[in-house]
Amino acid sequence: MTVSLPELTGDYVLDPTHTRIGFVARHAMVTKVRGAFHQFEGTAHLDGADPAKSTGQVVIKTESIDTGVEQRDQHLRTNDFLDAPNFPDITFRTTQVEQKSDTDYRVTGDLTIKDTTKPVTIDFEYTGNAVDPYGNLRVGLEGSVTISRKEFGVTWNAALEGGGVLVGDKIVLEFDVSAIKQS
Repeated sequence: MTVSLPELTGDYVLDPTHTRIGFVARHAMVTKVRGAFHQFEGTAHLDGADPAKSTGQVVIKTESIDTGVEQRDQHLRTNDFLDAPNFPDITFRTTQVEQKSDTDYRVTGDLTIKDTTKPVTIDFEYTGNAVDPYGNLRVGLEGSVTISRKEFGVTWNAALEGGGVLVGDKIVLEFDVSAIKQS
């Protein structure tokens, strides 16, 4: 059973077991490295009748970065990249929500990585809603945005012998969200 957009109005929490916050980075100018953060919390207030009144925030634990290669993950946690000991959280807080169509939304907010906060705009697709076997109303959203890591103070790199650099500047952040309505 799905419900109409106005019926979705309410407060939600991200379901960490069914949500993925990932990223894609260019490596050695020839391939892509994919990874995800496994520890995060997020809340949202959805206003189905007036989506512009919706709000949300996400706090991601930088220490939870995982690319599937422990040596690389350890390097990403150092000051060369995310400096997890000094900056344990990456945060995103909405400042504007704009409905583009029945299923497309543009969410603008402040993204903080390390000690730098910049506005970013993420295009999301509303993938639907359902009541799960436990009686929870869930909504799904998928979105992504490309950011410049250098703009957030993540500047480490190494030159390649034939030209170019080891790590690309453009990072794609990916969000596959399952949020549960709170009673």
